[in-house]
Amino acid sequence: MPPIRIVLFFLLFMSCCDNFVLAQTDANVLRILKKAENEFKEANFEQSLITSRVALNTSTYIKNDYLIARSYKVIAANYNELVEFDKAIFFYKKALIYASKTDNDTIKNKIYNNLGNMYCFEKKSYSEGIDYYKKSIRYCLKIKDSSQVYFTTVNITWAFFDIASFSQGKRYLDFLNKNHIKFGDDSTEVILNMLNGMYCRHTKEIEKANAYFLKAIQLGKKSTEKSDLSFAHLEYSKFLSDIKKYKEAYYNLQKYNAITDELYNVEKLKKASIAGFNLELDEYKRQIDKIESEKDSQYQSLRKSRIIVFLFVLISFVFLILIFTLFKNISFKKKTNIELLKAKEIAEEASLLKTQFISTISHELRTPLYGVVGITNMLLEEHKELARSPHLSSLKFSARYLLSLVNDILQINKIEENKVVLENLTFNILDEISMIKNSLSFLSQKNNNTIAVNIDPNIPEYLIGDKLRLAQIMINLVSNALKFTKNGEVIITANLIKVEGIYYFIKFTIKDNGIGIAIEDQSKIFEKFVQVGRKEEDYQGTGLGLTIVKRLLGLFGSSIEIESDIGKGTMFTFTIAFEYNLEKTKKLINEIQVDLTSNQEYKVLVVEDNRINQIVTKRIIENNNYSCKVVDDGFAALEILEIEDFDIILMDINMPLMNGFETTKRIRLKNIKTPIVALTAFDKDEINDEAVASGINEIIIKPFEPVKLFKIINYLIVETKNVGY
Repeated sequence: MPPIRIVLFFLLFMSCCDNFVLAQTDANVLRILKKAENEFKEANFEQSLITSRVALNTSTYIKNDYLIARSYKVIAANYNELVEFDKAIFFYKKALIYASKTDNDTIKNKIYNNLGNMYCFEKKSYSEGIDYYKKSIRYCLKIKDSSQVYFTTVNITWAFFDIASFSQGKRYLDFLNKNHIKFGDDSTEVILNMLNGMYCRHTKEIEKANAYFLKAIQLGKKSTEKSDLSFAHLEYSKFLSDIKKYKEAYYNLQKYNAITDELYNVEKLKKASIAGFNLELDEYKRQIDKIESEKDSQYQSLRKSRIIVFLFVLISFVFLILIFTLFKNISFKKKTNIELLKAKEIAEEASLLKTQFISTISHELRTPLYGVVGITNMLLEEHKELARSPHLSSLKFSARYLLSLVNDILQINKIEENKVVLENLTFNILDEISMIKNSLSFLSQKNNNTIAVNIDPNIPEYLIGDKLRLAQIMINLVSNALKFTKNGEVIITANLIKVEGIYYFIKFTIKDNGIGIAIEDQSKIFEKFVQVGRKEEDYQGTGLGLTIVKRLLGLFGSSIEIESDIGKGTMFTFTIAFEYNLEKTKKLINEIQVDLTSNQEYKVLVVEDNRINQIVTKRIIENNNYSCKVVDDGFAALEILEIEDFDIILMDINMPLMNGFETTKRIRLKNIKTPIVALTAFDKDEINDEAVASGINEIIIKPFEPVKLFKIINYLIVETKNVGY
């Protein structure tokens, strides 16, 4: 082996070893942190501080921000229990600095929750503490952690009750009682009963309060969280004192003191204090080491720069020789390279112009299409006698056909620019294919065709994968088969062909007995805008369906095969590997949001500059028995929101004077929490980031199905009221 290859092999081997060692170190730090957290839960603060000190030193050495943040979080929790609240807040904020450098929103929400505890219950700065709680809830909602939302809401309720603000805390208590079975656990059940007891004590419901406190104490005795039991005894003691049962009140106060003494005895706190002092010395030493390291780094840089200068001179000499020998070749290739660069620039410019053109034309087409489809529906609703009018039906069909063409072009453009990412959703193959069959029944009846479905019984009931892209593939293939078949049959088959670990390989077949495809045309049908089979009859279509099928299958890591004979029919075959995982399936099903549609009448504000779209949107809203007000621009929206409250705002994006993003930002600056839904003709991917940054809650693309609009409206309104904004 040549010397250069040996060196490269050695460097590659050393790099792999370094990666392996780092991975092992991360795992070791995680084990140490779990040990420190368990010691903290057992109130062994001395040992927990010593262990977390080791974890912090190691994670700082390997420069892992997440592990550093988690180490600081454990240290802060220990100082909190040691009644050194300023130090606890200091280390929580250190943890937050490192957590903010990561993408881990779970640790961020926990740190914000703990800072809320510190400011509410220790510093008695309730306003600042509740603000931290709300930041924690925002991260919980972002990662869809409903249990953590529930847990933090427990703390907010307790904070309000602690300052005797029972009217403000009541709505949070109602949320806790309503959702305890769904999101609560053993640890929150003790506190929930205690909070109910505190509220009943405030409302003078003596028997109910007594029952709640006794249940909290009974559950607390079974719980490992002894601090919860101690607080239950303390609050029960206050209640008993109110009703003049002083002997029992004194007994419960003794219980509180006994549990507290057990958790925080003097010797344990003294030892923990020493461990904490050593940890603080480490913190100072880290700062000193950082300064020394920077000095050493500067010295090493100076030495390296001298070596680099020498090497640069040597390499420059070698390059001069190479340049001299290659000069003729460069001169020859220079002209060719210039032409290639120009061609590259032209191609890149053309690609950019194509993307901009597609985006612009889709927006410009969708806006009038929304009006055409909406007004057509209004005519059909207001004049029932026109329901059978062939002209009106043709108008509606033409509008929807043009919309499907726009969507097909956008889909191709997204795939070509690598903007399509497959999702993981749980689904049942039989249900999905049956739904496709039903949705295409009108097309099968048109040509007097039948659709048969054969599903292998060995396929699991639930699989995990991108069911929406699968449906798009199937709809394109089945609708093509129905279009080119008359008085025939289309057969959809799904067979399990092999299993590799958790992946089940499903082979799909779509077979028809239609007109067939000539051999010379079979290689062309997957190209954009190419159609075959138009010689005898005009088959409508964009020529994009099979192109989309081929590109989507490429995302699945699959390909499509075709067998066809003229006059006998066509068969398309492809195979996709889907995941089968029961635990993951249950988790995905549990995360599916519940439909929160309601018959309650809501007030809706529509911000839209297009007169036709105003009419259509208002009619859709009022047909659902909601009240609706329309304004022409963002300034008018800001004015009406000063004097009137609404349950939801429907915001157009492309408006004169002030666009929808700027209008939303100004609404949020006024501290208006009303949910805002963008109704826009822009593609969602183009505006999603700017929409989120401005404060928009959801995006709906025009034209849209009214059912989808009302589902989102009801969900956002109910979610906002449940969270308590």
